[in-house]
Amino acid sequence: METTVKKIYRSASAHVNKELVLYGWVRNNRAQKEFGFINFHDGTFFESVQVVYEDSKLSNFKDIQKIRVGSSILVKGHLHLTPDAKQPFEIKADSVELLGDSPEDYPIQPKRHSREFLREVAHLRARTNLFHAVFRLRSVAAMAVHEFFQSQGFIYTHTPIITGNDGEGAGQMFSVTTLPLEKVPFNEEKKVDFKKDFFGKRTNLTVTGQLEAEAFALAFKNVYTFGPTFRAENSNTMKHGSEFWMIEPEMAFADLEKNMKTVEEMVKFIIKYVFEKLPEEMVFFNQFVEPGLTDRLMKVLNTPFARVSHKEAIDILLASNVKFENTPTHGQDINTEHEKYLTDKHFMGPVFVIDWPKDIKAFYMRLNDDQKTVAAMDLLVPGSGELVGGSQREERLDYLLKRMEEMHVPKEDLNWYIDLRRFGGCVHSGFGMGFDRLIMYLSGVENIRDVLPFPRTPKNCEF
Repeated sequence: METTVKKIYRSASAHVNKELVLYGWVRNNRAQKEFGFINFHDGTFFESVQVVYEDSKLSNFKDIQKIRVGSSILVKGHLHLTPDAKQPFEIKADSVELLGDSPEDYPIQPKRHSREFLREVAHLRARTNLFHAVFRLRSVAAMAVHEFFQSQGFIYTHTPIITGNDGEGAGQMFSVTTLPLEKVPFNEEKKVDFKKDFFGKRTNLTVTGQLEAEAFALAFKNVYTFGPTFRAENSNTMKHGSEFWMIEPEMAFADLEKNMKTVEEMVKFIIKYVFEKLPEEMVFFNQFVEPGLTDRLMKVLNTPFARVSHKEAIDILLASNVKFENTPTHGQDINTEHEKYLTDKHFMGPVFVIDWPKDIKAFYMRLNDDQKTVAAMDLLVPGSGELVGGSQREERLDYLLKRMEEMHVPKEDLNWYIDLRRFGGCVHSGFGMGFDRLIMYLSGVENIRDVLPFPRTPKNCEF
């Protein structure tokens, strides 16, 4: 019967004494005089299985000895239990057929490869243990996101990739145009004439699906987006990508407290889910990527998330007597080193930093009664820093208009967004979680380029 390596690992006894048919690839082939061992992997499971082939049983034994690493093969054979060996079973081959050859210059040989080298062959790196585990984790964590929100009655909303507004107001957006770059049309004011462009106006790749999600939240109550976003930020750090995925829920009739409650429930749900679905991969990450990863995640799973205001957080940092590279300052952002102190030293666990200075936050965040801060929150977690950012949205029309004016946000492009406050507006909240940073957090992999299948970063858009 045709089966998979995963099915064999999950129910080995059910496969004993049955002829098995497996399709997969050769990870290694150790040929000896009268028998050989193929390290066989079929992509369905983290572990591989050993295939034993013998000269006395196979007419093409000498051809099998020559099968190279990376080749695809068809194996027919029987499962033998080996309880005293390192691997609890092996397959005795009745036949091995070469399906797709792999020449000597195949880059993924059975040896250690640097992550920098593997980025250069990103189309092949998923065949290594590390990246096989990372991208399976990515798949399972994505499913966890959907299961969490679907189980809570949220509507999955597909927000636009191409947009005419800058949801973050940062201006770091990729332009989308069909205008001929070798002869760009200009209007009478000697500015680019976007009226002649495909959409008749300036358009960009989205930096967030939040604004459109707010529109759907005010119809469906609870919604979420989960899709690609883009930032034309010329930043070559281990945490920044030019194309990345965002999880962005929006909830009507929800204040900041309910927003944080949802964040905490979601993070804990995902951690529990990946440990249940990927026990082998999580052991691998703990052993070979970040020793102590399991303990760190288990502590987050079992610890209530702390809460502290931005002002209190700065006071804690200033009172710590730690010589930070960047001095903590009231009214300013919190740096990575500050986040690390708060999570790893002071709170010894996850913490929500709330009530941020309005001058360093976006126009759509609700102004607090002190007129100086907004009802915003960042979730900081040990080992990663900021994992989630969100806020209660400004539902009061007059306050929103004033904030847009103060921050020079063009109202003409966002009339539809303003309408959401004019027509049946209500208290509502939401947050954004960078999915790629979540995978870094769950795996211990420290570079975003190693959790994106085909990373896009400044000066790099290969594959």
